[in-house]
Amino acid sequence: MRPHARGELQHLVDLGHQRFAFMKGPPSSSDTNARWEAICEVAGEIGIEMTLQFAPQTEIGASPEPGYEATKELLAESRCFTALFAYNDLCAIGAIRALDEARLRVPEDVSVVGFDDIPGASYSRPSLTTVRQPMQEMGQLAARTLLDQIEKRTSYVPEIAVEPKLIVRQSTWKAPSKLER
Repeated sequence: MRPHARGELQHLVDLGHQRFAFMKGPPSSSDTNARWEAICEVAGEIGIEMTLQFAPQTEIGASPEPGYEATKELLAESRCFTALFAYNDLCAIGAIRALDEARLRVPEDVSVVGFDDIPGASYSRPSLTTVRQPMQEMGQLAARTLLDQIEKRTSYVPEIAVEPKLIVRQSTWKAPSKLER
C-alpha cells in the first residue's frame, strides 16, 4: 500500500492554507519514506511549497512527545505556517500541545492533521482531523493475497493500493488572514 496525501492536503488548500509545516517521521520507520514521498508528490501536483525548514524529523516513540519536541523545534525557527501535517496521530497530539504552549490556537491559528485515526484521535482536544487507514480491509487483502500465492492462484503482486479516508474533525479550519512572524 502506498500512502495517499491528496485528500488531506487538498482539504487544507480548500480551507485557504498556503503555508504548511510537514513533520517527517523517524528514519527507522518503514512508513517514513513512503509517506514523505507521497506528500512531496501530491504537494508538487497541488502547488504547495515544500521547504525543508518546515520538516522537522521526529524520533521514534509511542507517545506524543516526538511530535511535541519536533513542533517546539519548528516554532523556535518560524511561525510562518497555518497548517501542520503530522507524521501520525500521536505526533499531531504532541504538536497541538506545543502549539498551545506557544499561545497558538488549534484550529484558529494553525490547523493540524494527523495520520492513522488512532482510537484517541476523536477524543483529543480539539478532536483530530486525520487519515484513517482501512486496517481491516488491508489485513483481509494481505491474507487473501498470501493464500492466493501459496495456492498458486495468482502471481506475485508487488503493491496493492488501498485508499485511506480523510476524517475531518475539529483540528482543521479556515486559514487565518494574518501570520505571526
